[in-house]
Amino acid sequence: MRNFTALILSVFFSIALGAQEMNCTVTVNADQVSQTNKQIFRTLERSLTDFINKTQWTNRVYQENERVNARMFITVTNYDNNRFKATVQLQSNRPVYNTSYNSPVFNYKDNQFTFDYIEFQPLTYNENTFDSNLTGVVSFYVYIMLGLDADTFAQDGGTPYYKQAQKIVAQAQGSNYAGWNQSNGERTRFELVDNLLSNTYREYRVAMYNYHRKGLDIMADNNSTGKQVVAGSLRLLETLVKRRPNAFLIQTFFDAKSEEIQNIFSDGPKIDIVQLKETLNKIAPFYSTTWNQIKY
Repeated sequence: MRNFTALILSVFFSIALGAQEMNCTVTVNADQVSQTNKQIFRTLERSLTDFINKTQWTNRVYQENERVNARMFITVTNYDNNRFKATVQLQSNRPVYNTSYNSPVFNYKDNQFTFDYIEFQPLTYNENTFDSNLTGVVSFYVYIMLGLDADTFAQDGGTPYYKQAQKIVAQAQGSNYAGWNQSNGERTRFELVDNLLSNTYREYRVAMYNYHRKGLDIMADNNSTGKQVVAGSLRLLETLVKRRPNAFLIQTFFDAKSEEIQNIFSDGPKIDIVQLKETLNKIAPFYSTTWNQIKY
């Protein structure tokens, strides 16, 4: 009986330990590369999937249904002598309370992604050193997605994850890989995490929490109030835009949310659509075609 109990406990704890923070699907596309042996790209895909989903990224215990659902699309544009040049597209979403709907939280493309990789080399994360640009970039975005997810459930919930991402940025400064330094142009990893932690852009994080937790999560029970809160979150972003007209985080917000916003306000209880569309066109004119499709 004692052995049976021990076996049950062993299975229980192995399941608990297996439920890490991420549930990420990785796709490596090498169609642009004239390489006869495509096996290395399939191996890379499997290795990254295991690396992201089996690494313990935090000290917090995540239940299976709490794992962050994400996708990572790596498009290899050049491959030569174990050196890869690629782009990486990140997407993550979170469930909406009392519905089967998953709301997009992050939809972002990084064009500055080069790395060295030898087939079957182990991929590990060491928080104290910058060992490779492959694991460095991937680990950085894991923490960004964990942080954004946490921000949608608790005000400033993502701070510890952003700080871990910022630590990776600091470690990568001397690596000579593009994307880590402020001088590498706009929309760098440096700028992304710096903005997320800066009080200058605080409205973004407040809006993320209000939009999801106080808006979307109550829409199943009170659609009208939920829509009003979502609209109020967008007006809060307008305050940020007035102070920082070209705020990087505004672009990342609407890259994820534009289609969802159109759908929310094209159905259900009426609100002032004219004022809403004016607000949207002020803060995200690059999606004006989408806003024009809001009909009610």
